[in-house]
Parts: sequence; structure tokens; C-alpha cells
Amino acid sequence: MDVFGLRDQLISDYSRYIESFINIADDRIREKVEDEMRSGLLWPDSLLQLNPSFEPGAWIDDLVESKVLHPLCADIFRIKPEDESKPSRRLRLHRHQSDAVEAAQSGESYILTTGTGSGKSLAYIIPIVNHVLRRGSGKGIQAIVVYPMNALANSQFRELEKFLCHGFPPDHPPVTFKSYTGQNEMLERQEIIANPPDILLTNYVMLELLLTRPKEKDIIRAAEGLQFLVLDELHTYRGRQGADVALLVLRVRDICASPHMQCVGTSATLAEGGTFSDQQQTIATVAGKLFGTTIKPERVIGETLRRATPLRSTDDQGFIAELTQRLQHPDTVPVDHASFIADPLASWIESTFGLAVEPESGRLKRATPRCISGTEGAAKELSRLTGADAVQCEAAIKQLLLAGYTIHDPDTQFPVFAFRLHQFISRGDTVYASLENEQNRYITVRGQQFVPGDDEHQRILLPLAFCRACGQEYFVVRRVQDDSQARTLKKRELSDRASLDNDECGYLYHSTADPWPDFDDDYDEVLRRVPDDWLEVKDGTTGLKKDAKKKLPEPVRINTAGVEDDNGEPYWFVKAPFGFCLHCGIAYTSRSTSDFGKLSSLSSEGRSTATTVLSLACYRTLRDDPNLDEQARKLLSFTDNRQDASLQAGHFNDFVQVGL
Repeated sequence: MDVFGLRDQLISDYSRYIESFINIADDRIREKVEDEMRSGLLWPDSLLQLNPSFEPGAWIDDLVESKVLHPLCADIFRIKPEDESKPSRRLRLHRHQSDAVEAAQSGESYILTTGTGSGKSLAYIIPIVNHVLRRGSGKGIQAIVVYPMNALANSQFRELEKFLCHGFPPDHPPVTFKSYTGQNEMLERQEIIANPPDILLTNYVMLELLLTRPKEKDIIRAAEGLQFLVLDELHTYRGRQGADVALLVLRVRDICASPHMQCVGTSATLAEGGTFSDQQQTIATVAGKLFGTTIKPERVIGETLRRATPLRSTDDQGFIAELTQRLQHPDTVPVDHASFIADPLASWIESTFGLAVEPESGRLKRATPRCISGTEGAAKELSRLTGADAVQCEAAIKQLLLAGYTIHDPDTQFPVFAFRLHQFISRGDTVYASLENEQNRYITVRGQQFVPGDDEHQRILLPLAFCRACGQEYFVVRRVQDDSQARTLKKRELSDRASLDNDECGYLYHSTADPWPDFDDDYDEVLRRVPDDWLEVKDGTTGLKKDAKKKLPEPVRINTAGVEDDNGEPYWFVKAPFGFCLHCGIAYTSRSTSDFGKLSSLSSEGRSTATTVLSLACYRTLRDDPNLDEQARKLLSFTDNRQDASLQAGHFNDFVQVGL
């Protein structure tokens, strides 16, 4: 599929959603917002990162032949297709996986810190399965694997099924495994308690409960002499949660009577900065505290990368000439592995998006993700290098990346250029403006306290909200009175309506073209513009209700520093909650206390609705792609707590129900 087209469609749908509730009447403000949105205010250019190729390690068959692994591992760890009628293929490990197997053989604890998609789980599953096979299955729980989320435990369960169930008699895997989380039914839990597996998959909260609940003591009793304790996604255990997990590990070691328990941790990122040797030392220290044991720096295993294409230097004029010639024929895309790796553009792309060199050691590491387009994008860099048009360079880069995903390495059978596209989408801040007339005020969409570069006068910036009906702007303010009785305007959130003794929440209205009439000088105009339910008729004369007078806009003069000043610009202060628009006259009942439905800002989109809109836009594109496999038309969503997950699930259901 064309992931770049998916990205463009996603942004197109989301931008239409955002624009549907942004109604701004003032021309200068509207033009500023539109310019900023076009330049990527809410959706900056996507970042691209090439998945690197890993240095190959040992074949599973060779490890069996050299008696490092149990003979049955050769049948278990193979590349098994979904269709069990098709033959499986032997499996070759990456070098970091081989290093992990070696570390496990030593009996020492180890940490695997490699990138996403590097096969971290095999780095502990192979040693665990090998240990169970050598010791014998059915002798209690020999390994506990702890995941931060049930979704990860469920995913790993399916991976284990693929290795330990496919190709073996039904219900008789060579190594047994079970997932024990809050999602298990009662009967399933009772079965696990009665017949503990060799490998137990759980989360740290459930593991804590297993140590304390009497009805599950048989599970812990079965884990006596535990050999492996694995913490997946090690970086999630930090702060207070990290301290809790560290104490939990100590209790597991003590209660399971396993002083020599091997601890294994995995994570994509644990340390940044410095050389890899420096990172090994840092990670070993932190992991040692978490596991309550010594982790040697050399047992912190990182990924060993290799190039998929020949290394070519941009200092080589011959290479520049080849690149230039290649860009003159952008449609000449290689169709096989040999011609692909010989393509000069492929070599440049791998050096740009895939790999970087650690200067101190010469070690290959992943390149920092970067944009293709934009002023600092890779297409501009290629254009400067070759003299080709930047648009043509961008198209050639995308075309070759998509081709690289369809061409497979004959040794690994992986795409020669798998890549990831990162698109950040922000709810943004809001529009800020200085307290000046419409033609002179400073406008920005980036929150700050004062107009930048104006240190002498310190012109304050206040947030704006816009009437959903007509687009009239209002400053969203809190009026604060200090001990000297001077009143100053401060910014506030649109949702913040709590007033205290010495301050008051409200809005500032300012319009040169349509000022609010003076109560004493133009009483009839005031009566014409206030809501009808503020009026009453007495003795044949129409007037304001008594309680409505205190809700009228209050005339104030405010200087550019936000202080009430007789020499300042004229404004009208409207108390919150927002009762009616001073420009178009749309009115709201006293029961409508939330101002969210009356006024909007750039950040007014609901998070749940935004997520739903993005999800459906993504799914529609996946569904309509005729070249995409049916099973690949899926969307994975992650959140960091159950409350957000429940809220979003309910929102999806309501959205679909309303649509139907």
C-alpha cells in the first residue's frame, strides 16, 4: 500500500474536521490561523525512519548441532506459515538474539535493548524453552514473563502458540504456557491453579496479587526454584512504579526460594547520549537496582546493524554523478534485489534515513528520523546535492521506498527497505493577541506571556475564543484585584470558570466597527441588543429586568499591559458563563453553564472525537485499498490507562450508533 497516500488522506480528513468548528470573523486573525495551519501547526511534516538490517547470528539448527540448544528446538523455532499445510523454513537469529542465548547459557542476568521489530521476545523465549526441555516439562512454573499491559501479554501468547503448538499434536505442546491476568474467566483460573504451566505470562499487578492471595498460593508454590523472571518493556518501570516493581522482584526471589534466579529485561530505549559503552554502564546500573542483582555492562546487549546497500560517500564526485543521472530517470525503479541494492539512490536513502555511525567506535546505529519534505527535509538536501528539482527528488525518494518494501532479501526474506512513517498530530494551543485595536494588535498561535521582542513596553498576550455562530473574537480572561485595588487582566482556560473573592472570570469584547452601546447615552440600543428574556414590560414601557442589569457588559479601559487604566483602549467586560454574543446577539439560557458549546478555540476539538475521526479516516483508506491483504487492514491503538481506553471505546460505539 501507499503509506504516503494514507498519510495525506488522514491529514486531509482531519483538517476538514478541524476547519468545521473554526469560525473566525476577523480577517487578520483568520489569515494568520490559515497560514499557520498550512505550514503544519497541527500536523507537521511526517518523520521517516528506515528499519535497519541486523547483523546475522547463528542458525537454530547449528545451535542444536553444537548442543547449545535442545534437539527439539530445531522443530520448535522455525518460520511457520499461517497455513500449516505449507512447509516451514529454518530460522536464523539476529546477532543480538544469538548473544542473548549465549548470555542465558552463562546463568547470568542480562538486558536486551534493541529497536522495535528486532525480535526481542525470542531473546528470552528461546533460552526459557531450552531450559524447560532440558529440565523436563510439567515440573512447575520455570519462567514468569511480566508485561506492562495485557495487550502485550496476549500478543506474546499468540506468538508462543505459533512456535509451540503449530506442528505438534493438539493440546500437547512440548512446553506448556498460560496467560494469567484479570481477563481470565474463573474456570480458566482454576485450571491454571490446578495445573500450573511451564511458562506463566502475566502483568506486575497480577503477580503482586499472586504473592498475597491465599486461593492462588498453589501457583506460587509451583514456582519454587524459579529460573527466569522477565520484565518486558523495562523502560515503563520508573518512578514510584519502578520502586514497587523492584520490591516485587525481591519478594518473588525470596518467596520462590530462588536466589540464583536469572532476570531478563527488554526495552527499545533505556539510555540516550554518549557512546554505546557509556549506555551499557548506565543501563546496567539502573537495571541492577530494579532487579536487585548485579548486571554486568557486557550483559547489556544492543543491536548489531549492517548495511543492506553498499556504502557510498557524498564526497565522491562519481557517486554524485550517478545520483544525478538516476534522478533524471525517476520512473526507472528496480524490480529485483540485485538491481535494488546497486541503485545509487538506495544507498543514499539508507545513509540518510537508516544508519548513522557512532564517531568514537565506528559502530553503526539507527539514524535519527527526519522529514522527506520541508525546508530541512531530505528532498531539499538531495536537491542541493544533485541540482535536481526538490519536488522531483521527493517523488523519487518515496517511489524507491515503496519499491524497497516489496522487494525481499533472499537470505532473510524480509523487505530490503522496511520503514516507518511517524505523523504527529497536535490539538494545538489557541490564538493569542495583544490588547490593541484590530489593525495594530500582535497575533500569534504560540502561547507566551508578552509580545516577543518588546521588552520595553511588555505588551501582554491573552488567549482568544470565538463565537461559534458569528466568529466574533473574545479575550478569555480572569480579572484580578490586588491589595491596592488595582485590577489586572490575566489569561485563563476557557473551561476555567471558578471565581474567587478577589478575582472574576469573564471575557473582553472589543470592536471598533460594532462597539457596545453606552447604557446611559443609548439605552434604547442596549434594549435592542440584549436577549429578549432580559426584558420586561411595566406600565406599557419596555425595560431591563432587575437581575439583568448586573449581567450587562461592563465598560472598562485597559492598557497594553493588561491593567485597567483611564487612558487605555475601550473594552467591555462580560462575566462568565457566556450569556450572549455582543456582536450577533445569539443568546443562551441560564442553565447552559458550560461555555465550550458557545465559544471555540484552536484547541476546542474533543480528544475522543479527534481520535475517532482519525481512526475512521485511517480505516476507510485501508478498507478501500484493493492491493492490501484482508488481514492487514487493521488499526492498533495504544493508551496508557484503562480509563482512557474505556472512554474511547464508548465514544466509538456512540459515534457509530449515531451514524447508523
